[in-house]
Amino acid sequence: MASLERPTNPGSLVAAVLSAFAPNGPLARNIEGFSARSGQIAMAQAVAKVMEEGGVLAVEAGTGVGKTLAYLIPALLIGEKVLISTATKNLQEQLYLRDLPLVLAALGLHVSAALLKGRSSYLCAQRLSLVNLSEHGLSLQEQEVLQGFRIWAHQTVHGDITEFGDLEAQPKLIQLVTSSRENCLGGTCPQIHNCHIAKARQRAMQSDVVVVNHHLFFADVNVRASGVAELLPTVRTVIFDEAHRLSDVGVQFLGRRWTTGQALSLSQHLAGHSGGPLRAMADWLGLAADLMHAAKSLHGLGAMPTNDSRHPWTGAAPYGIAPHLWEENLQGLLGALARALHTCTDLEQAWPALKESMQRCQAMIESLQAFHLPVAADHVRWVELGSGLSLHEAPLTIAPFMRLLLAPNADLPGISSKSWIFTSATLGSDAQLSWFVRNCGLLAHQVLQVPSPFNYEQQAALYIPNEGPLPSDPGHSASVVALVARGARVLGGRTMVLTTTLRAMHAIAQGLEAGLAGSGIAVLVQGQTSKQLLIQRYVRSHCAHGEFSTSDVEGGSVLVASASFWEGVDIPGDALQLLVIDKLPFPPPDDPLVQARALACEKPFTELFLPDTALALKQGAGRLIRGEQDRGVLVVCDGRLAAKGYGKRLLAALPSMRRLPDESQWLAELAGLADVRREHACGSSSGG
Repeated sequence: MASLERPTNPGSLVAAVLSAFAPNGPLARNIEGFSARSGQIAMAQAVAKVMEEGGVLAVEAGTGVGKTLAYLIPALLIGEKVLISTATKNLQEQLYLRDLPLVLAALGLHVSAALLKGRSSYLCAQRLSLVNLSEHGLSLQEQEVLQGFRIWAHQTVHGDITEFGDLEAQPKLIQLVTSSRENCLGGTCPQIHNCHIAKARQRAMQSDVVVVNHHLFFADVNVRASGVAELLPTVRTVIFDEAHRLSDVGVQFLGRRWTTGQALSLSQHLAGHSGGPLRAMADWLGLAADLMHAAKSLHGLGAMPTNDSRHPWTGAAPYGIAPHLWEENLQGLLGALARALHTCTDLEQAWPALKESMQRCQAMIESLQAFHLPVAADHVRWVELGSGLSLHEAPLTIAPFMRLLLAPNADLPGISSKSWIFTSATLGSDAQLSWFVRNCGLLAHQVLQVPSPFNYEQQAALYIPNEGPLPSDPGHSASVVALVARGARVLGGRTMVLTTTLRAMHAIAQGLEAGLAGSGIAVLVQGQTSKQLLIQRYVRSHCAHGEFSTSDVEGGSVLVASASFWEGVDIPGDALQLLVIDKLPFPPPDDPLVQARALACEKPFTELFLPDTALALKQGAGRLIRGEQDRGVLVVCDGRLAAKGYGKRLLAALPSMRRLPDESQWLAELAGLADVRREHACGSSSGG
């Protein structure tokens, strides 16, 4: 197979990209079913131009454009080091394991690529060697998994723990056999020459294309702990896929977090010394007990007068806690940590194994002391309650950090004069992509919107129920249940419900189990198993012998979910024909971060709440139509979308679908979808 030559002259990258996408080009010849789309080519040209000239480009590529190929082709042809960051580890692996090999083979190029993850994804041989079954109180099941893991550890080349699938459901074991920034021994580690993290970084430094994820990018550039900070000076182009997630991920990692769970984990770690060779060196059980008691005392202060799990923290102490009690208990915790640190420091020279304990104590003291200082004006601080107490602090926006990162004279060495590509199916609700540009602080940037190639007028319809309780009414979830049950019975399942809260998700799922009883339609709920397995189960419920089931009443399923299911769910074909959104996804007004951002806006509703809601609604609605042959109906069970003046702005963010005026038209539309599916199934049977 002839390979496509990389461009050698300035300005020739665009021409090379166009050759790749040509009707008789390598993509068409070597990728089965490939058909170039005008929007995809336009995006690829824009990406290639910015890669050659430098600068910042934000591209919103609608569903079906094929944005991955549009940025991968110029990235592989440019002949310079490229860093690609995705939103999640799953997308990261999909890009590295599926998309990159496919495109490289089609182009006939030999380009080295590397996958780089965070510390918690790699086996730490040193920590594995220290795991003591009795010390850590492992169950029989955990011991069996660990035994198999030890065998795998001697065979693995890359040390990526996802290769050993049985470990995914064992968070306790993962913590024991991987390292963190606090417990890594660095150059003094006895197994430094067998360090999988160091090897992964080395492969990344030597590769032409490096694939990371947003979490690793922000965590590393901020603390320079995992190799990305060292990579950036060598990279000419940085591409952020699923860039709409950048703001949320960046705020998380540019802030700080401390939990009582960390203190309890350290307490257990210290107590473990009482059963080993260090048992006579100190009162380890006493130190552990003091730390555990101090952490629980701090948690006990969190019995606040409201039922909310998040509480603002603007003064000397979190809302609802007397400042003197907070100070007293915080100092008690710092004192317990100081005593443990002093003990470990005194013994560390004679017992190097205590270095981890010393580092963990020091890191926790520094973290708590940071929370003891006044919060910065452009940051927000809060306390979150659950099984433990967690302290949070975050910047209101990542814009200042991003402006520094993208500036021509950036303080971070070697990352100026680069090409920065930001792309997603959802970046804004206006032509300027204002929501994304503002949140990410882009300056001197170019913007490109590439519409979806799908014909939404023909492929999709929108129904907004005019009657029924408002979302604030206690009976709203019950009305959603009744609507979903009617629709799912017509379609034989093929329905997904997206909720804005976990409470509504559980209420609707419980109601559907009763409402669909006897129909043969299963109700699947987020949390029953992993996201990937739940989607697989949903799709399989609508298949029979490799073809979609012809049953319109019996079988099938309804998937009820929230949170992460609003994006990253790809169910093409007729397994999903009814998508129901329970209410408009406005940001929670009692969230401390949302409250602080609202205070910083002159017009919070129009500048913050509406844009955020429009983007979330657009993202959720994007789950319905995933291919050119897909057909379906979107239902938004929130009358405000049709009745309120701001509804027009939210509707404008959605694809242009046909509007169904009433329930009878909605049911008729669903019946039509069922009839078409039945006809296709009968035709397939006759043809066989």
